[in-house]
Amino acid sequence: MQIFGVDIGGSGIKGAPVDLDRGDLAQERFKVLTPHPATPAGVADGVKEVVDHFGWSGPVGLTFPGVVTGGAMVRTAANVDQSWIDTDARALFAERLGGLPVTVVNDADAAGVAEMRYGAGKDRRGTVIVLTFGTGIGSAVFTDGALVANTELGHLELQGHDAEKRASSKAKDDHDLSWEQWARRVRKYLAHVEMLFSPELFIIGGGVSRKSHKFLHLIEGIRADIVPAQLQNNAGIVGAAMRAAARS
Repeated sequence: MQIFGVDIGGSGIKGAPVDLDRGDLAQERFKVLTPHPATPAGVADGVKEVVDHFGWSGPVGLTFPGVVTGGAMVRTAANVDQSWIDTDARALFAERLGGLPVTVVNDADAAGVAEMRYGAGKDRRGTVIVLTFGTGIGSAVFTDGALVANTELGHLELQGHDAEKRASSKAKDDHDLSWEQWARRVRKYLAHVEMLFSPELFIIGGGVSRKSHKFLHLIEGIRADIVPAQLQNNAGIVGAAMRAAARS
């Protein structure tokens, strides 16, 4: 079974048909840059370009970098234009895609459900936290496989700042941090999350998961297991397709 997935991020909009039997992309993904400012109209145009690239005509699942309720309504917009707040994203994208069935889900939640079914969290019980490091820090919290939606743990306070302003991949680049310097910030963040939730497992996702060998071994003093996401930066696309399939 194939369903189309689109992952909307602060820097790029990427998508592809997903083979849900395998939990992998059915074709090589296509990516366009996220417009700046990332307004609803501009992002919808980018999504249409991605979907049209494949000539897709079926259900579409989309991730969004913020709180999404009911598979439709945007409630927060930390890393895109503030005009997204209280936008019916499902209606917006459905209209722009010519009436295709559309489901919208928080980006980290999408990555998390994909990792729990097909990746590093498969068959893991207890509390598992998936963290995606990119423009911000996304989070997906699972207890015995059940998702607690829209947790947004990237906005926990860390040393007087939003955690994602200190420990995201963008923060690493903005402050020209070495892997060692960045790993120290990530360790402090993980220690704070661990104190609050006592997870058995952290899964580290986002684009930085491709380079896990450069920093994971530097993170010490965390009791939970820490592993890279197996689906890496495709997890959001796969999870978006999973949610669309569940609603179709």
